[in-house]
Amino acid sequence: QVQLVESGGGSVQSGGSLRLSCLASGYTYRSDYMGWFRQAPGKAREGVAAIDTAYNTRYADSMKGRFTISQDRAKNTLYLQMNNLEPEDTAMYYCAADPIVALSLLPSQYRYWGQGTQVTVSS
Repeated sequence: QVQLVESGGGSVQSGGSLRLSCLASGYTYRSDYMGWFRQAPGKAREGVAAIDTAYNTRYADSMKGRFTISQDRAKNTLYLQMNNLEPEDTAMYYCAADPIVALSLLPSQYRYWGQGTQVTVSS
C-alpha cells in the first residue's frame, strides 16, 4: 500500500554533508512511524534513525549528533540530514515505514522499503 522513493544521495568528501529525502505515497497513519537504514559493502543492513507519530526520534550511537531525522507530513516526506560524513558512512541508504514496534532500528520489523540511494564518502 505504501510506496517509498529515496533521493539526495551522492559523493562527498570526508566532513561534508548531504540531505536525503524519502517521498511516501499511499500514506497511512501507521506510516507516520518511519526510519532510515543503511547497508555498506560486506555488511548487514543496519538501523540509522527512526521517528514516531509524536516526532520522537531514536538514533544508532554512531550517528547520534551527526545525523538528524525529520518529517514534513504535509509533503509526505521523510528527511535525513547527514553532517560530518566519514568514509565509514558509505552505504546504500533506505527509508522504511510501518514497523511492528515504534522507533525500531531493526530492519526485520519494518514492512515497507524504498529502493535506496547511494552515499559515498571519500577521504
